[in-house]
Amino acid sequence: MTAREQAAFRALYPLAEVVLQAGTSRDAMSALLGARCDLAVITRELEPEERRAAVQGGIELEGYRFARDAVVMVVHPSNPLENVAIEDVRRIYRGEVTRWSDLGGTNTMVRPVFQGPRSDISEFFLQQIMGGEPVTARVEYAGSDSEAAAQVRGDPGAIAYVSLAAAREGKTLRLAPLTGLPYWKPDLEAVYKGAYPLTRFFNLYVRSRGPRLASGFVTFITSYEGQKLVRESGLVPTTVPVRFVRRSPMLSAHP
Repeated sequence: MTAREQAAFRALYPLAEVVLQAGTSRDAMSALLGARCDLAVITRELEPEERRAAVQGGIELEGYRFARDAVVMVVHPSNPLENVAIEDVRRIYRGEVTRWSDLGGTNTMVRPVFQGPRSDISEFFLQQIMGGEPVTARVEYAGSDSEAAAQVRGDPGAIAYVSLAAAREGKTLRLAPLTGLPYWKPDLEAVYKGAYPLTRFFNLYVRSRGPRLASGFVTFITSYEGQKLVRESGLVPTTVPVRFVRRSPMLSAHP
C-alpha cells in the first residue's frame, strides 16, 4: 500500500484516520498479531509460525489477495543478453558465473547487486532463486528497488533483481524456469496469468474481530477504484477483470 491509496481513501472518508508504517512483511504480521496495527500489507503468504501464533492466540485472520507483482532481473541497457534461466541467475549469485561471456554475452565481469537480506524481495529471491542457499558471490549492496535499478543503470556489468514497477527503469531479461523451457518477458499479461516464473501475490490481512475501518479499507482496495490505483502503482490487479489488448502489427499506427 502506498500514500496514494491512503490519500484516495481519506478523500472518500475524511473522518477516517489511516497511518502508514513501513516495514517488512514479518514486521507487519507481528504488529497485527500483537494488536499494534489493524491491517497488514504483506508481499507473501502467511508463514507457518504466523499461522501457529494466530491459532495459539485465538486470533481469527482474514486475508485478501489484491495484487500480483513480479521479481524482475535487470541489466545495463548496453548488455546484449536477452534471455536467462533461473539456474543461470543462481550460478551468478553463487559466484560460479563471473563473466557475461559465460552466458553468451560480452567478455566483461558480472557484478551482481543484492538488496538487504531482511527485505521482502530478498527473502523471495533467496527462496525462489537460491533454493534457500545463501548468496556466496561477491555482491554490491542496495538499500531499495530504486537504488538497485540506479546501480545497474550506471554499471555495464551489473545485474539486479527489482520489483515490476522499478523494472521500468532498466533493461529487463526474459526468464525461463529451466534451461530449454520458454523464456517469459515480465509483461503485465504474463504476470497476471502467472506464466512469468517469478510472480508473487500482495495480500491484506485483518483480524476478523478488528475495527470496521480496517475492513472498509480492504473493501476499497479490492474495489474497481482501488484496483485502478493498484495498477497505477505498477502492480497487477487481481480482484477485478483485466483485459489485455494487443495491436496487430498489420494495423497502421496512423488514423
